[in-house]
Amino acid sequence: MTQPGTMTPMSKEMQDCVQACMACHTVCEEAMSGCMQLGGQAQMQIMRALMDCSEMTRMCADMMMRRSPMAAEMCAMCAKACDMCAEACMSMPDDKMMRRCAEACRRCAEMCRAMAGVRM
Repeated sequence: MTQPGTMTPMSKEMQDCVQACMACHTVCEEAMSGCMQLGGQAQMQIMRALMDCSEMTRMCADMMMRRSPMAAEMCAMCAKACDMCAEACMSMPDDKMMRRCAEACRRCAEMCRAMAGVRM
């Protein structure tokens, strides 16, 4: 229920997408911490993907929550960042944290792609 003059409630799909973005943001932050401990040049490329994905997912969730007119476009960009991050994380398939991160990224990318096609 909303007060007069307030925004309409978020759809279930948008709520789910916001939650997927925030979950992905959290796991990317955790994975970055793990990567920093490992060090090495190969990790730098993964770190960039994690940083981009972490920032994009947080911003995407924020834009959906405030009903930004650019939210759909942001969702499309976020899906791309999540896809790239999932691919980077899977370059370390034996690392449990990276596999978890890739899964969160794939889920978020799928939900963001669906939201990108919806008029917000």
